[in-house]
Amino acid sequence: MSSHASNSPPIAIIGAGPSGLTLARLLEVKNIPYIVFDRDVSPDAARGGGSLDLGPGSGQMALSEAGLFDKFKPLARYQDQAFRILDKQADLVWAKPNEESDDRPEIDRKALRRMLLESIPQERVKWDARVKSLKREADSSMAVQLANGNVETGFKLVVGADGGWSKARDMITPVKPRYTGLCYLQGNIHTTNEFHSTVCSRVGPGAYMALGDGNNLYVQRQGNGSYQIFAGGRFPEGWWRTNQERFRSLQFREQLIADRYSDWSSQITDLIRYSDGFDYVWALYETPSESVPWEHVPGVTLVGDAAHLTGPNGEGVNIALYDSLQLAQEIEQAGVGNLDDAVRKYEKKMFPRALEHIAAGEEGVRMFFAEDAAENFKNNAGAIFESGEV
Repeated sequence: MSSHASNSPPIAIIGAGPSGLTLARLLEVKNIPYIVFDRDVSPDAARGGGSLDLGPGSGQMALSEAGLFDKFKPLARYQDQAFRILDKQADLVWAKPNEESDDRPEIDRKALRRMLLESIPQERVKWDARVKSLKREADSSMAVQLANGNVETGFKLVVGADGGWSKARDMITPVKPRYTGLCYLQGNIHTTNEFHSTVCSRVGPGAYMALGDGNNLYVQRQGNGSYQIFAGGRFPEGWWRTNQERFRSLQFREQLIADRYSDWSSQITDLIRYSDGFDYVWALYETPSESVPWEHVPGVTLVGDAAHLTGPNGEGVNIALYDSLQLAQEIEQAGVGNLDDAVRKYEKKMFPRALEHIAAGEEGVRMFFAEDAAENFKNNAGAIFESGEV
């Protein structure tokens, strides 16, 4: 085991996802030293993820302050903001067409991550650096214990941007994320798939969601013209941990259709049957509302899912980037010599937002996975979407 303390920057960021890298870029432009630790072995080992819509008052605002908005615009897909909801017989329930006034363009998660990575020096990110734990040293500085046995020391602040199971979160609260009982199986329909042209005609640009019987199927066009599919429903916790290779097989897809979509229109089930298979399981966990606010802990704080993981409500990445924006602003204003004051001010502003976000996620789960979800949207879609609940 080796330990490194000399010339440590004051701030360590755990996680090179959208929130961690946005914070890194913001600190970079403000000339505040930092280092990012990420478990991926390299920048090319990005994990699964679909397309993200960035809002003007949150995600786009953070990118603008980071000096990246001009780089974001060519990657943003303003033409993919359409959204349709169908019932299980493929009858239209609600539709939102593309409109010139819309300003929540889509961007592939991988494209967003690549853009952010290219905006900071390569040496600022340590790859293959899975964090095992954090420890407070005798001089009150923070140490980062890595899974490979190395220990990085001398940090004044560690920011957890590594999701709901954040190792930084462990220092702040004993409350763990809880399983919602829901999973999405994530797969693809690539442009090389013979069924792709049919998907283009059925789904078109933007996103398409079919609802019924407590299950749903979400399909979304990606930047390269392919489609990602997400088959969601209730599954026992941990069922996905055995023999994951079976998810890619046609046999598994046929069994899934028989078990959960047997009386659904073939226009919908064909999207599962003729896909290229499932390659990722997105288990939906949420941080309980009772974990917010937490009692301030000097030397550590959280942004994004690490602070307020919740079910899908359409705002996860936006609130994560806004967290990073607000934290960076407080750090700049207070100065590196007053990081604790900066964190206190950031957390005071973030806590109410986190509680609203968690509540919206809980409501989103109830709405999208209800037995009568399609009927509810048919009767109340306008009010639901105008209210901002999803």
